[in-house]
Amino acid sequence: MASSQRTRTRRPHARRDREPRYVAPVLDPTWVNPYAPTTAERHRHAAVMRAYALRRRLVATIAAGAAVVALAVLAIALWPWLWLAAVLVAALYVIDLRRVVAGYATRAHGAAEALLAHFASDEDPIVRERLATLVDRLSATFGVEGVRAEVVRDGGYNAALVPGPGGYVMVATSALVQDFELIEIEGVVAHCLARERIGVLERECVAALDLTGEPARVLAAPGETFRADEVAAATIRYPLGIANALRRCRTQSVPAGSFLSDGAFVDWRWVFFNPWSDRRETVPSDLDDPEVRARALEEW
Repeated sequence: MASSQRTRTRRPHARRDREPRYVAPVLDPTWVNPYAPTTAERHRHAAVMRAYALRRRLVATIAAGAAVVALAVLAIALWPWLWLAAVLVAALYVIDLRRVVAGYATRAHGAAEALLAHFASDEDPIVRERLATLVDRLSATFGVEGVRAEVVRDGGYNAALVPGPGGYVMVATSALVQDFELIEIEGVVAHCLARERIGVLERECVAALDLTGEPARVLAAPGETFRADEVAAATIRYPLGIANALRRCRTQSVPAGSFLSDGAFVDWRWVFFNPWSDRRETVPSDLDDPEVRARALEEW
């Protein structure tokens, strides 16, 4: 009986020893949300624009460098006072180069006026209010200030966010605003605002304003629409809204007379939600393809 009593008193103690010990959770201070826009990617896009501006001034830079070298040689061989001229030429060119590079940083601000020149404005107050309400709400969510909503008359489905004087202009076609469900328009607007948050708008707009063909595609950052989809979907927490909007754009036969079927669209395609409105086949290797983007969002 004594042995049985001792066994019963030891068992609870043994069970307590075998219980897993509580370990307090510790947050990883190095964790970064992969779906949030980062300062690093904005700096990367800004560096591409600086490099583009410098390439555009390459001939002038070589000429200025040659002049400085020639003055330095003459200063060593003949007239020492030419060192002052060499330093002056170098300083003036550096100042001018900084001005030019800064000018390319603001080059994209003319995109809104240039793009809207291809359209007629839709004055239907109900349609305009529908877009403006979403733009006001989502611009606050994404932290993008000074966004003006503009509905343009066009039978194709598309939209774009472009810089303008004092802020941005959200351009959406009347067909998109009238035919899309509210959650789909929200997805389109969110995608466009996400482009600003990741810092790619400037590259796309300068590519549309200055370049054509392959150079424009390279400057416009191919594949960044896929990244903007990620940021937008994580922010609004409904990837299917963006996916459904892409499906509608993908399956639409763009009507005759639409800007999206016009030759000018080729130059402006990179600023639009669907840059391939004029392409019917799917290209699986292209991250900007609407079908590829829709499938990725549907698998989230």
